[in-house]
Amino acid sequence: MDHAEYLPGIYQEFRERYPGVASAQDTLAQEMASATPFDDRTVRLLKLALAVGAQSEGAVRSNTRKALALGASADELRAVAMLAVTTCGFPTAVAGLGWIDDVDSAPTSGG
Repeated sequence: MDHAEYLPGIYQEFRERYPGVASAQDTLAQEMASATPFDDRTVRLLKLALAVGAQSEGAVRSNTRKALALGASADELRAVAMLAVTTCGFPTAVAGLGWIDDVDSAPTSGG
């Protein structure tokens, strides 16, 4: 399984338990992405930055996987977290870096 294919168990359970809500969320996410002038890779980097700033571990991990699948480098992802130092604080940036590194170092089917 590669980074793009991984889905946490809690997320899979939510989708099974609430398929209508999950479908509505999917539709909203697609509409929001298409309403921006950004390409998919840039959208993912922006979402990663928002997730780091919000200290949302699950969102950081998810957006890290998706950004890697879209061709972003681990160094680019780390740079996003580093930018949080002056805006969100050192602890927030370090936590984000840790979550990004966890995902980047996780084994994938390709390597």
